[in-house]
Amino acid sequence: MKTVNVSLKKLRFKLFLLGIFKIPMIGYVRPQLVSIDDETVKIKINLTRKSKNHLNSMYFGALAIGADIAAGIHTFYYAEKSNQKISFSFKDMKADFLKRAESDITFVSHGGNIIQSMLTDSKISGLRQNNHVMVLAYDDNEEIVAEFLMGVSLKVINLPTS
Repeated sequence: MKTVNVSLKKLRFKLFLLGIFKIPMIGYVRPQLVSIDDETVKIKINLTRKSKNHLNSMYFGALAIGADIAAGIHTFYYAEKSNQKISFSFKDMKADFLKRAESDITFVSHGGNIIQSMLTDSKISGLRQNNHVMVLAYDDNEEIVAEFLMGVSLKVINLPTS
């Protein structure tokens, strides 16, 4: 398997395109990919008119979008890195909201190794793999405002060789 160096700039562009063409709700809140490596991803969503609720805190939907991206972008990262096609979706989500999100929110996931292991297992077995990835949401004071347990489901699609 050929591994490719994945640039942050390229993944930011892919996230932008995803929000424009595939999932417009992502594009609406304009998430920022702060950093990504083999293990950790950080996504930031600013508290703006588009992401606020009537209480001037981040709307539930915007928080869910941040958790969605933080849990799922490692799939794009590893697909790009290994030049594989992957079928990806979420099976379930558990959220605990600990306090109001009254500032910009940074979503952090340390689930890269989980995603990589699922991809390896799927490639070997040819079957869809399911697991959970934890995402923590931090406010500007670095206090946890929410915890998300995202049920991830993925399968490596074997492309015909020519």
